[in-house]
Amino acid sequence: MNYSSPRLFWLNLLLIAILIGFFTFILYRLFFSLNYNWNWSVIPTYLVRYDEQSGRWLPNLLLQGLFTTIKLSIWGMLLAGILGLVIGILRTSKRLFFRLCARTFVELIRNTPPLVLVFIFYFFVSDQVLPAIGADSFVRGLSDQWTERLAYIATTPDLFIPFLSGVITIGIFQSAYITEIVRAGIEAIDVGQWDASKALGLNYFQQLRLIILPQALRIMLPPLANEFINTIKYSSIVSIISIQELTFQGLQVMSSTQVTIEVWLTITAMYLIICLSLSLLVTRLEHRLNSFRRRVV
Repeated sequence: MNYSSPRLFWLNLLLIAILIGFFTFILYRLFFSLNYNWNWSVIPTYLVRYDEQSGRWLPNLLLQGLFTTIKLSIWGMLLAGILGLVIGILRTSKRLFFRLCARTFVELIRNTPPLVLVFIFYFFVSDQVLPAIGADSFVRGLSDQWTERLAYIATTPDLFIPFLSGVITIGIFQSAYITEIVRAGIEAIDVGQWDASKALGLNYFQQLRLIILPQALRIMLPPLANEFINTIKYSSIVSIISIQELTFQGLQVMSSTQVTIEVWLTITAMYLIICLSLSLLVTRLEHRLNSFRRRVV
């Protein structure tokens, strides 16, 4: 152990030096060798704007896209969590038919490219399902007060149908992965817990609700939090169906200003801030859960 420690130290030092050299080379090529006229002064004007009527600073295109991305991810993750919980329970069912149906869903979604799913659900849901149930006319007929609330928690009525299609697409896509997390969490619980709860006279759903799922939730929370981070990153793919999230708004800014690299770097930084913040929260959550397990043991 004493002989390997200096070797590990120098190896770590070498790896750090290689990483520093790599990023230095990238920055040098980006800022000095690249024949590009930088114009960072454009970026703040598309982050916030001053509204003369209200006398306040309001979010502009990029921040509006960021807020839409967050709302899209939250609603998509809620839908994915509900679907993943139900289908995950079916994956552990004693009935072969339920297990086969759940397995078919998981394999079908996980082995289909997300871009294909976006187009399938967008054109099917937007053109067939939502008009059939009158969702568009219902949203457009809301009062001004409810329109403001809808814009606050989701989007404006004219963009509600694409937004809802994006939420459904992200929710169904992510639910396939959450299903496997739920299945693994349930199967990680000792069989004795099932036997003990059955001996108390609980039926299957009472066993799940009162005994199994509360214990499995501690196992599932860290990977579920990681899936929420993935949802934020995957949400950028719905920009192809004109949902005004961060990537779409960035493309709009680039087309109007011809400023490319600055916008992409800004978008990358905004995604990094959100994802790194959530990663830190997930790390703290894992430490708390691990310390709780150590105290229990």
